[in-house]
Amino acid sequence: MGSAAAAAPLLLSLLLLLATAAAAATHPADLAVLEDLRKSLTNPDALGWPDNGDACGPPAWPHVSCDRDGRVDNLDLKNAGLAGTLPPSISTLSALQGLSLQGNALSGPLPSFRGMSSLRRAFLNNNDFHSIPADFFDGLTDLLEISLGNNPRLNASAGGWALPASLAASAEQLQILSLDNCSLSGALPPFLAAMTSLQNLTLSYNNLSGPIPAAFNASALQRLWLNNQLGEAKLSGTLDVVAAMTSLQELWLHGNQFSGPIPEAIADCKGLYTVRLNNNQLRGLVPPGLAALPALQELKLDNNNLLGPVPPVKAPNFTFSGNEFCAAKPGDACAPLVMALLHFLAAVQYPTKLVDSWSGNNPCGGAWMGVTCVQGKVTGLNLPNSGLNGTISPSLANVTTLLDVRLDGNHLTGRVPDSLTSLASLQKLDLSMNDLSGPLPTFKPSVQVNVSGNLNFNSTAAAPDAQPGNSPGGSPATPNDSSPGSHGKSNASIPGNGKKTSSAVLLGTTIPVAISVVALISIGAVFLCKRRRASTPPLTASVVVHPRDSSDPDNLAKIVVATNDVSSGTSQGNTHSGSSSLTGDVHMIEAGNFVIAVQVLRGATKNFAKENVLGRGGFGVVYKGELHDGTMIAVKRMESVAVSNKALDEFQAEIAVLTKVRHRNLVSILGYAIEGNERLLVYEYMPNGALSRHLFGWKQFGLEPLSLKKRLNIALDVARGMEYLHNLGHHRFIHRDLKSANILLGDDFRAKVSDFGLMKDAPDGNFSVATRLAGTFGYLAPEYAVTGKISTKADVFSFGVVLLELITGTTAIDDSRVGEGEETRHLAYWFCQIRKDEEKLRAAIDPTLDVTDEEIFESISVIAELAGHCTAREPSQRPDMGHAVNVLVPMVEKWKPVKDEAEDYLGIDLHLPLLQMVKSWQDAEASMTDGSILSLEDSKGSIPARPAGFAESFTSADGR
Repeated sequence: MGSAAAAAPLLLSLLLLLATAAAAATHPADLAVLEDLRKSLTNPDALGWPDNGDACGPPAWPHVSCDRDGRVDNLDLKNAGLAGTLPPSISTLSALQGLSLQGNALSGPLPSFRGMSSLRRAFLNNNDFHSIPADFFDGLTDLLEISLGNNPRLNASAGGWALPASLAASAEQLQILSLDNCSLSGALPPFLAAMTSLQNLTLSYNNLSGPIPAAFNASALQRLWLNNQLGEAKLSGTLDVVAAMTSLQELWLHGNQFSGPIPEAIADCKGLYTVRLNNNQLRGLVPPGLAALPALQELKLDNNNLLGPVPPVKAPNFTFSGNEFCAAKPGDACAPLVMALLHFLAAVQYPTKLVDSWSGNNPCGGAWMGVTCVQGKVTGLNLPNSGLNGTISPSLANVTTLLDVRLDGNHLTGRVPDSLTSLASLQKLDLSMNDLSGPLPTFKPSVQVNVSGNLNFNSTAAAPDAQPGNSPGGSPATPNDSSPGSHGKSNASIPGNGKKTSSAVLLGTTIPVAISVVALISIGAVFLCKRRRASTPPLTASVVVHPRDSSDPDNLAKIVVATNDVSSGTSQGNTHSGSSSLTGDVHMIEAGNFVIAVQVLRGATKNFAKENVLGRGGFGVVYKGELHDGTMIAVKRMESVAVSNKALDEFQAEIAVLTKVRHRNLVSILGYAIEGNERLLVYEYMPNGALSRHLFGWKQFGLEPLSLKKRLNIALDVARGMEYLHNLGHHRFIHRDLKSANILLGDDFRAKVSDFGLMKDAPDGNFSVATRLAGTFGYLAPEYAVTGKISTKADVFSFGVVLLELITGTTAIDDSRVGEGEETRHLAYWFCQIRKDEEKLRAAIDPTLDVTDEEIFESISVIAELAGHCTAREPSQRPDMGHAVNVLVPMVEKWKPVKDEAEDYLGIDLHLPLLQMVKSWQDAEASMTDGSILSLEDSKGSIPARPAGFAESFTSADGR
C-alpha cells in the first residue's frame, strides 16, 4: 500500500512530461511545409535542421517558435545565406505571425500569401525574387509591417508592378510599408493615403512617376521616402500636398523632378527632423518657416534652382550648394533691389527661364533676362510674351529707377498695384493683352500706360484715357491707311469694349496674274479671323504664300498679317509697309521649300499649346505642329525675351551645322524663324519620339519593348549618321551630346540623330579641340570630362554607351548599381567589369530580350564586344565610326525581316496626308536598298544642296 502511494506522484510526473512533449510536437501540416521549404533550398544544411525532424522540439529548433498546439507562429531565417526558392505551401502556415527571410539570396517567384490572416510582420527584403502574384496581399488582415525592398528584379521582366488596391482593403492595420528598389512602376497609388494606420512609407529607387496625389494632404504619415526614382520619368509636380502632411518627421524626396517653390505651409510640419529635397527642380525663395522648424536636424537643398538668401538654418547637417543664392553664407541678406525683383518673380510663379537667369546679388552685374541697366541702375523690365502667370507684385515699386516696364502679352491677373504710381522715373508701362482687372490707378500724365486687351477691365477703367499721354491704348489714334492694296488699320482697343484689334497689310511688289487678288484677300482674312481669339497673345508675324516656284524671286506674292509695325525695317524679300501705332518688327527667312513665319508656327502648334509639348531641354521647348496640308513638324522654341548668349550661340550653331549636313540618319531642318525675341527651328517630325522613351519609359507610355531587330537597325542608323559627321570633307563635326534622348525614331523605327546645338567643328577629325565642357554625364568620355579637350573619339565613347543602353535597357547613370565604388553608377564602367563573365552578361541583358535563344545571345555578345571597344578609357583604343558600321552591317543583315514582314516593317500609315505618305515611302525605299538595310558603301548618303535662303554668314565658326 505504501509503495503504491509512493509511485503515484512519479506516475503523475511522467504523464505530465509526456503531455508536455506531445504539446510541443510540430503540427503535421506545418511540419510538411517546413519539409517543402527544406527541399526548395539549394543549401538547406546551412540551417542545421533538427535530427528528429521535429522543429518545435524538444529540443526546440532555434529558427522557429511554436504555440502550445504545435503550430509554427514565427519563422526566423534572416541573414542565413540561403539560396533557392520559397514553396507555395508556405501560405498554409495559418498560425504564422512573424516571417524573417531578409538578407538571403532567395530567388524565383514569391508565392501568394493569400489568407495568412495571422501574419503580422513579414521581412522579405534583400533577396532576389523575380515575381509577385496579383493576390499576394489578399486576406492579410492582421498585417502591421511588411518589407519587400531590394528585390530589384521583382516583375522586372513584365515591366514592373503596381500595388494592388486590395492592399488597402486587406491590411487596414498596416503601419510600415517598405518597398524600395523592387521595380514598382506607374503613379503613386492614392489609396495609400486612405490607410489611416500607415506611418512609414518607403518607396525609394523604383520607377514611380507623376505627382504625389492630392489625397495625401490628409495623410498621417510620419516617414515618407520617395527618393531617387529610376529611369527618365521620375516623380514630379509641386510640394503643396506634402506641406499639408503635418505629422511628417522624415521627408526624403531627393533625386526626382519636383518643381515649383517650397511651400510656406511646410512650417506647419513641426515634427520634421530630416528633410532631403536635393537634386530636384525646385525654384524660388526658401520659406523662412522651413529654416525655423524646431526639430530639424538635417536639411539638404543642393542642386535645385533656389534663389535669394541662404536661410539661417540651425540644423547640424545643412547643405545648399548648386543653387542660385545671392549670398554664400546662411543668414546673409540680399541687396534690397534683388529682393524686390525676386518678389516680383514669386508673384509671376517663378517661370523657369527667369529663374535660370536671375541669380547673384546684382541685377546689373550679370545677364538677368529682361532686365535693362544703365550705369548700374535698373531702368527697364522687358518681359513681353513671356508666358508669365500670376499677379504683379507691389514690390516692383521698390525698383525706383525704372523707366520702362513691358509686361504685355502674358497671362497676368488681378489689379495693377497702386504702388506703381510712386515710380518717379517711369515713362512707359505696357500691360496690354493680359487678364488684368480694373480700375486702373491714376498715373502721372507723363506716363504712357497701355492696358488694352485686358477683357476684365470694366468701363470705368477708361477714365484715365482723358489724361494726355495716358491713353489705355498706349498711343494716339491713327487714321486708317487707305493706300492701295491695304486693309484698314486702327488704334488699340479701349479697355472694356471686349475687342482686340489688329492690322492687316498686303505686301509684295510682284503679284503674278495667275493669282486672283480675291484669293489673296481671302487668305489674309482667314489668318486675320484666327487672330481675333481673345485668349491669343499679340502676334507679330507673317504669312507667306508661294503662287508658283519658290526659287523664283520674281514670281512670289507675300501676304503679311501683323499687329506690330514693320515700318522700322523690312522683311526679307520685296516688302512694303504702312504706318502703325504699335511697335515691333517682322523677319522672314526662306528655308528649303518653306518660308517660315512665326504666325504660321503659332497656328501649327495651336499657339504653342501645352498639349503639343514633345520635350524640354536647355535650349527651350519642342512642340508638335501640323501645317495646313497635314504635314507634321517639330518646332524648337528658344526661351524668348532677352535670350542668353549661350542660347543664341546654340541657335546659330544648329542652323550653321544643319545647313552643311544632310543625311538620312540626321534629323532634317525645314526652316527657322526669327521675329523680335522669338527664335524657332523647324524640323521634320519623328512620330515615335526619342529612343530613351522606348528603352526606359516603354511601360509608362504603354509602348512595346524594342525587338532585337529594331535595336540593331537603330544602332546602325546612328553609326551611319555619326560616321557621316566625322568624315564630312573640310568640316568634321563632333556632336558632343550623343545620347538616347537625342536619337529620334520615325514611324518605321528608323533612327536619326538630333540636337546639334553643341556641335563642334574640328577641321582635322581626330584633332583634340579645347572647348568648354558640354554634354550629358554618363555619356561623356573620361578624357573630355577631365581635360576639356575633345575629339571624334568622344562621340565614339557616347555611341558605345548608347549601345550598352540598347542591350541592357538601363540608363547611363543608375544609382541602384552602386556597389564597391561610386563609378559603378556609370553604365560604361559597370559593364566593363562584368562583360567578360558570361553569367553576369546574361543577367545584365534587357529582360525583354530572350537570351535563352542562343542565336540572340550570340548577336548581343558581338554588340557588347563592340560597345566595350567604343567605351575604352583611352581614346586611341577606341575604333572610328566606320568600324562600328562594318560590325553592325552583317548583324543587321542577319536579323533582317523575311519577305512577308517587310511591308509591316516599313510602317507606312496609309491614313497620312499624301505629302507625308510619299515622303515615308521615299525614305523607306531608300533605306531598303539592300533587303532591309543600306549597303555599306552607301553609309555616307547623299548631301542635298544648301536650302535656298539660308544666310551664308551662318558658319560653323559662329556656333562656338
